[in-house]
Amino acid sequence: MAKLSRLDAPLIVGAGVAGLSVALGLDRAYVISAPDAGSTWWAQGGIAAALATDDSPRAHAEDTLAVSGGLAGAAAVDALTRGGPAAIERLIEMGAEFDRNDQGELLLGREGGHQKHRVVHADGDATGAEVMRALNASLGETVTVIEGRVVDLVRTADRVAGVITAAGKQRHIYVAPAVVMATGGAGRMYSMTTNPPGVTGEGIVMACRAGARLADLEFVQFHPTALLAGKDPMPLLTEALRGEGATLVDPHGRRFMDQYHPMAELAPRDIVARAIFWQHDRGSGAYLDARSIINFHERFPTVTAHAMSVDLDPAHDLLPVSPAAHYYMGGIDADTHGRTSVDGLWAVGECASTGVHGANRLGSNSLLEGLVFGARVALNVSDHMVDPVGDLSVPKESLRLPVLPGPALEDLRKIMWDRVGLVRTGDGLWEARNAILELGPILRRTIAGRDAADLGLMMVMAALRRSESRGGHYRADYPDLDPTQEHRTLIDTGAVETVVVG
Repeated sequence: MAKLSRLDAPLIVGAGVAGLSVALGLDRAYVISAPDAGSTWWAQGGIAAALATDDSPRAHAEDTLAVSGGLAGAAAVDALTRGGPAAIERLIEMGAEFDRNDQGELLLGREGGHQKHRVVHADGDATGAEVMRALNASLGETVTVIEGRVVDLVRTADRVAGVITAAGKQRHIYVAPAVVMATGGAGRMYSMTTNPPGVTGEGIVMACRAGARLADLEFVQFHPTALLAGKDPMPLLTEALRGEGATLVDPHGRRFMDQYHPMAELAPRDIVARAIFWQHDRGSGAYLDARSIINFHERFPTVTAHAMSVDLDPAHDLLPVSPAAHYYMGGIDADTHGRTSVDGLWAVGECASTGVHGANRLGSNSLLEGLVFGARVALNVSDHMVDPVGDLSVPKESLRLPVLPGPALEDLRKIMWDRVGLVRTGDGLWEARNAILELGPILRRTIAGRDAADLGLMMVMAALRRSESRGGHYRADYPDLDPTQEHRTLIDTGAVETVVVG
């Protein structure tokens, strides 16, 4: 029998930028932190906000909408961009130290898809780590951090009522007046990714099993420039490098991006990523030439360390690059206050799909999303907390399956990269579906394998339903955008077999 604890405040699953932003907006909160560090710590890119005198939230919104493939929601984008300047100010008040010029003014960078310089950074390419340092330092006594790995949500007859964690064969149930999912994305579904271990979309699948509606599962953003050096995760070469003048070249040093888009290296990420993919597909290869950037080692210490670890010096060498799975636009369908289709459950950050990114995310809007929507979710949770009553139930499998991934998970990741990656076809997607079903009996021997199999199948089916190319979803058999498909893909999920636990 699982141990049961009743909490007197909201429970947040995930301790990245989104989860901690929710916690800091509540009078009292519990945060469950998994053993894996999550993605925020790894974020090299900065935070976009309209801070310059020649910029505005409206201009930021226009850029966000322009790259979204027509699917971003205007209200969500407006909330994001209007909240940007205040979010930066809050971080500075918490002690976050961003890069500044000699006059003490914030240095604002420019990235692909942005018409203005509006991206703040810390230590050049270590923004995520600095954001997490400031957030953690501000937690105080009102936030209790619980170490544990959540494996499923707990329900009563009419709402989500808590979570169940696992440590080996031991299970622990936490019941709370509100549950906020802030579990991050799903980059580890792919064999080539910038995401660290643990980022496998498990929070999305947990919400699915609890009956929550999902959205836009076909839209995956592949970062154009990951260092191709045989590492997993692949070291990220931040987009800020291209903003500072780095170019993409073939092995002979010839630039190629002007063949694909008028903005060349500063084109939207999906276009740059596919261009590099096609370079590799043709056997040409692709390299980032950052040798023109002055004082590279001082300005980009994280990238320098990654490159030096494989005997490359960015100040003197071309850096071999490949696209890699990076950010997930799909997830748990949520409104601009984080409310899902199931009472008692909120979602925020990368595991949520609010429509703020549409089919393609504008660079440096992800940390901003966690900060802005985290604060909004906290306000809504405070007004809608309910102490759960009635029998508690959990999915039956989550009480007995081991947690760790099985060996077939690597096979699944390879299938996803080969068939559900940057360039998709109907035949390839059906092959992926059949291969995942064939691996199913092995994958479903563990919780991690079961979750990955379920999410992989849903991603494949969503990609099959969208017979066009839009944003991060590219179908070689349907290469054009179809105006009749300018709508989000919503998936309503059914009940799973549960057992009463209290």
